[in-house]
Amino acid sequence: MHIHLSNASDKPIYEQITTQLKEAILANKFQAGDALPSIRALAKDLKISVMTTKRAYADLERDGFIETVAGKGSFVTERNQDFLREELLRLVEEHLQRAVRAAKTAGLSKEEMQELVSLLLEEEI
Repeated sequence: MHIHLSNASDKPIYEQITTQLKEAILANKFQAGDALPSIRALAKDLKISVMTTKRAYADLERDGFIETVAGKGSFVTERNQDFLREELLRLVEEHLQRAVRAAKTAGLSKEEMQELVSLLLEEEI
């Protein structure tokens, strides 16, 4: 598992970890029941504070992505399809908001943006 942390990001480090682990789980890079690295091991690998990784894992647990078993570690949970769809929809909205801001900065019209999205969708089919 590779987690990329950026000091230039506007997101705190724990949130970068949470986001990347959520995306990996949603992309089925982890299956239900898979063990995640221990909080201490991940902190050591990323050269960050144990408190930071603990916060990321706590957020993942709160959001239903992982469960922690005392003395055994943290594991990916079974997710229901409605929850999975809602989380993916949230990610799509977040990415589209960034794309719309960039399009406005570039001076693209609504029609140009719609055409670009249509072309991108056709390429994926």
